[in-house]
Amino acid sequence: MTAETDYRLVLCTCPNQECAIRIAERLVEERLAACVSLVPGLTSIYRWQEAIQRDAEVLLLIKTVARRFAALAEALRGLHPYEVPEIIALPIDAGLPDYLTWMTQCTQIDT
Repeated sequence: MTAETDYRLVLCTCPNQECAIRIAERLVEERLAACVSLVPGLTSIYRWQEAIQRDAEVLLLIKTVARRFAALAEALRGLHPYEVPEIIALPIDAGLPDYLTWMTQCTQIDT
């Protein structure tokens, strides 16, 4: 990977802190993410099954590389309690080169 757009910030909300920690630890353990930051205290307002919902949630900020995104999304779907979890990937257009190198190293699979 050389282009900085090979890196992703993935957003995913969880229903509570325990769920968020469980998912975050698994993603890092499986080298699907270099780091997952938990942001508690969110309130999400959304439409679900034709009704307006309002729920407290914890936001996961998942730092990963583009080549691991498909596997990360698949793992999130399996780990997540929501029928349709929020899984949104944003390209990282710039970053500290040492941090991006670290992200690459943390998501490499030993072959």
